[in-house]
Order: sequence, then C-alpha cells, then structure tokens
Amino acid sequence: MHLSNFYLASNPTPVRDAITNYRRAFDENPHSFLDDNMFAREEDKLWRTVCAEAAEYVGGHADEIALTTSTTMGLALTYNGLRLRPGQEVLTTTHEFYPHHEAIRLATDKWGATMRSVSLYDSSFDFSPDEALDRLRAAVRPETRVFGVAWVHSNTGVRLPMARVADTIAELNRNRDEDDRILLVVDGVHGFGVADEDVARMGCDFFSAGTHKWILGPRGTGIMWATPENWALIQPTIPSLMSAETSAAWRQDRRPTGPTQASWVSPGGFFSYEHQWAAAEAFRFVRQIGRKRIQDRIAELNSQIKEGLAAMDHVTLHTPLAPELSAGIVTFDVDGHSPQDVARILRENRVIANSTPYGVPHVRLSAGIVNFPDEIDVALNVIRSLKA
Repeated sequence: MHLSNFYLASNPTPVRDAITNYRRAFDENPHSFLDDNMFAREEDKLWRTVCAEAAEYVGGHADEIALTTSTTMGLALTYNGLRLRPGQEVLTTTHEFYPHHEAIRLATDKWGATMRSVSLYDSSFDFSPDEALDRLRAAVRPETRVFGVAWVHSNTGVRLPMARVADTIAELNRNRDEDDRILLVVDGVHGFGVADEDVARMGCDFFSAGTHKWILGPRGTGIMWATPENWALIQPTIPSLMSAETSAAWRQDRRPTGPTQASWVSPGGFFSYEHQWAAAEAFRFVRQIGRKRIQDRIAELNSQIKEGLAAMDHVTLHTPLAPELSAGIVTFDVDGHSPQDVARILRENRVIANSTPYGVPHVRLSAGIVNFPDEIDVALNVIRSLKA
C-alpha cells in the first residue's frame, strides 16, 4: 500500500500513454520529431502546450510559466538569478527542506548577501497562523530582500496560509522602495496539486514546484511561476532553447532586447522531452478530476490518518488536525521506536512509509487520491500494534 505520495507519483494512464507515444516517435526519427516540435513553427512547439496547461491550472497566463525539472531547479534558478547585493539578506525558516536551504546558501554566498532563519512555531501540532505571522513580522529587518518559505513543511505537515503570508509581506512593503521591497519566494511542491488555490492569485512573487508529485506528472518535470514584472528581476542562469529572442541575439552578435521573460529562464539543453511534453496530460488529468474534489479527498484520507494516530497514547502526532492547516503529509513518532524502525515495520507489513530526512526525523505517511480508507486502517493497525 503506497502511503508515500509526497515522493514520486505513479503516472496515470493518459500520462504514461503520452510518454510512450512521444518516446516511440523519438526512437523512429529523433531529428525530425525534435525539430518539428521544438524548433519549427511557433504554434507547433509542444513546450508551449505544457505552459498553457500549467497556466490554466495556476490561474495565470502561459507567458508566466517557466519549465524546469524539479522544485530544486526552480528555486536555484530563482535565487541565483535575483542579483542580490552585499548588505541584503534572504530570510527563510527553520522548517525548510535541504534543497531550499542550499539554494539560498549558494546564491547568497555567490552574491555577497546573507541568509537568516526564523522559526514560525514551536509546536507544529498546535500551529497558530497568527503566531507564525507575528514571528515573521518581528524577524524582518531593513536589509531583508527576500522571504523564502515552503507552502507545506515536509517534516511536520504544516501548511502555511500563503495568502495571509503574502498579505503580511505586502504590509511590510508599504514604506519600502521598489528596489528594496521584500520578495516572496515559495517552495510550493507539497501544496501544488493538493490545495484548491490559484497560485497566480496567492500573492507570492516566485513559485516553484515539481510536477512529478501531487500533479501526477512525469518524473523530472516542474514549473516556475512569476508575473512578467518579476521575471524582469531575474538574470537567467542556463541558456534557454525556448526563447526566440535570446537565440536571435546570439546569431546577430548582440545582447537580448527587453526584460527577462519566463521562456528565457527555462533551462536549455536537450531534456527527456517525452517526459516534459507529457506533463501537459498530467495537468489535464487533475483538472478533469477537479481541484476541489482532489483537495477534499486528500483531506479526508489524511484526516483519517491523523485522527487514528491522535487516539493512540503511544504516538506523538506532529501534524495539525485541522485540514486547513495541513495538506497531504502526516508526521509522528512512536514511543520506544525510532522513525526508521517504524518505517521498516510498516514496510514489512506492506505499507510504504518513510522517516523524514531531517536532523530530527519523524515517521511520515501521506495519502493521495490513489488510496482507499481500508489501506489507512491497515497502516493504523500496524502502528497500534507497536504499543509496548
């Protein structure tokens, strides 16, 4: 029983079929199939279809989408491209996963800026949005240029109210010059495909998420979203094959004209295009089901996990019980057992779980739309049996 939906998705049939069809076409004629669908007429470029489907899902426009291979790549391209100045800082939280922390560290080291972390809560189980926002306000300094934060914390399962976070940042920006306003960068991977929210209306400045988790997309796919005004702040890191302007500038021995656009930031190089292009089918698939239905089903199943664990006196639950304060991740500890041991015992009983790869690890379960209530019951019975 697969209760680790936070990892990589098992692709639904339309996505698998698209990958297979693209792969077969590449194998039959790799030159022509790539040339016809990547470098020929604008209307035939399949990456544009992916951007259009992603934009429909986020509630934005296709020219606001850059295509990546993962959340990690998107975050790295964002921080590395922001042209931070010495004396500026990136504020983040103590709850971030390794790739987000490292994307910030590497970029601030490069640009001569600094990074600093704030804890938004002491008890994740008792998470209070009001307290978290108060802590954010208190942590911001005049030199803070970026606040980088995960929408859903993968070590605790806490889901931040991102619209309220964005409103708080907007309040703090009221008396700041445009060049010094705080930019909100979001690691959105564990909310993207779970929460019924329009990313484009959330209020963040930059959003990065892999699409190979909750969107059920092909492995090695992801997106970045920003408005044209914010894309203009980015210095591209990797040469793009999706921008006619940048390639034309190279041929004409000049600099690209105009501000940076999303397509300039989409990394070039030859990708596994059968995966990248099939991501369009993943967005169509989840949109066909409906974001609200998906959100409700994930909340229902993970609430079953949380409520079952909360009733066990040998279990310490770390994820808030309220559905609006969590998403599709539930973490906990079992008295007398290490998280690694609990994950092993669950696997021995045919339940796929894991321990979180943080300095202080926890057991992690994660139900998605592929799961059923009776599978949750099996997992809970195994954990119930671990009482000393």
